[in-house]
Amino acid sequence: MKSKFLFLVLAVVAAVMMPLTATSQVAPDKPAHAEATEVLPKYEVFVGAGYTSLNNVNQSRNGQFGLNLKVTRDWGKYFGVFADGGIYKFPYDATNPGNPTVDMLLFGPVLHAHLLGPVGVFGHVLLGMEHISGTPITTPGSPIQPYATPSVSFAGGYGGGLEYKIKPRIFISFAGDDIRSSITADLPSSCANMGCSSHETRSSRAELGVVYKF
Repeated sequence: MKSKFLFLVLAVVAAVMMPLTATSQVAPDKPAHAEATEVLPKYEVFVGAGYTSLNNVNQSRNGQFGLNLKVTRDWGKYFGVFADGGIYKFPYDATNPGNPTVDMLLFGPVLHAHLLGPVGVFGHVLLGMEHISGTPITTPGSPIQPYATPSVSFAGGYGGGLEYKIKPRIFISFAGDDIRSSITADLPSSCANMGCSSHETRSSRAELGVVYKF
């Protein structure tokens, strides 16, 4: 009788312990099989301050400050396409002729990658248009000093910069570009045979601002 009772107690204990043992074996395995998927942002919005030199305005000695807005569509971790708009109307000082304003609308591809810690690096190509207003433009080499009405010009160039992560979706961004454009002076007919023509210029640009990725 005693042996039967002891056998019954052991059977009950074994029945209770088996589910606990199975649970303790299965539970720790769940995190090992759960793979965390990294969610990459699809869009980036940059808002910041910018500076451009004014080499496409003759006799200019200083550049212009302004505002810059950029929207990027990312595909994957390294590649994206962006649209970049800027307006620069605040002169460094008053030594430039006239009251110039520079507008830019540029598009292009961008490559970006992680560099070290919270720092990333990127490079891009720029293609689009540039517009200058509010100042006379003279043609180099011309014996006269005509006043011109600046118009829209094709613009293109290249550049790159650095990003610093301050929060998971918020970055500080700095970039520098080399942008070429061609402005045609609106010259009088008397200048037609005197070498007056469009000319290519190169202007540097810098921008500093905040990027939000989502």
